[in-house]
Amino acid sequence: MNHHPFRTILFDLDGTLTDPKVGVVAAMRYAMAKMKRPLAPDTNLDWCIGPPLQDDFAILLQTDDPALIEQGVVAFREYYATTGLFENELYDGIPELLVTLHAQGLRCYVATSKPTIYAEQIIEHFGLSNYFVRVYGSELDGRNADKGKLIRHILQVEGLSAATTMMVGDRKYDIVGAKKNGVGITAVTYGYGSIEEINAAQPDFIAHTPSEIGTLLTKYGQ
Repeated sequence: MNHHPFRTILFDLDGTLTDPKVGVVAAMRYAMAKMKRPLAPDTNLDWCIGPPLQDDFAILLQTDDPALIEQGVVAFREYYATTGLFENELYDGIPELLVTLHAQGLRCYVATSKPTIYAEQIIEHFGLSNYFVRVYGSELDGRNADKGKLIRHILQVEGLSAATTMMVGDRKYDIVGAKKNGVGITAVTYGYGSIEEINAAQPDFIAHTPSEIGTLLTKYGQ
């Protein structure tokens, strides 16, 4: 019998399960070039990985015009949907972690700001579908891109108890979203959130590697 206090684990995707940097950065550069706002070759775009695309383009284009932001999002997806999606790699230790959690009887879900249609393809591409009950992401129109709203949606649809659910993610959006819903939060430091960003958002736990996530969940399952 499973005596685990955390029965359900919600995993962020980008920066937590996979490293999407090559594809996301290439799609950002493609979109900005298409909008006649090409980025300098040395522009660091790591900060774009994790937040909703709408937020990224508001900053990159220095605008709050929804139509202009949407142009950026559409251009990004032109590249990302066919090519950038697969310019991506699993973090070392993630498959082993999922095997362990699955064996312990934990129910795992993907909870990402990335559109569900892309997230499902990525999980399938890496052969991880059997380890997740379901993949939850945003809609293409931006609905549920906010991590707090997405987590609330998952809890409601799946009938999950917040008290026995843990979110695992790499950015402040994951931490803030989890806290809004009374869900536990483990922040990982190997993704795209700086240690300063993570500490400022005050997660319940911090893991430096995928194996540490498993260790934490086992430790607090006693």
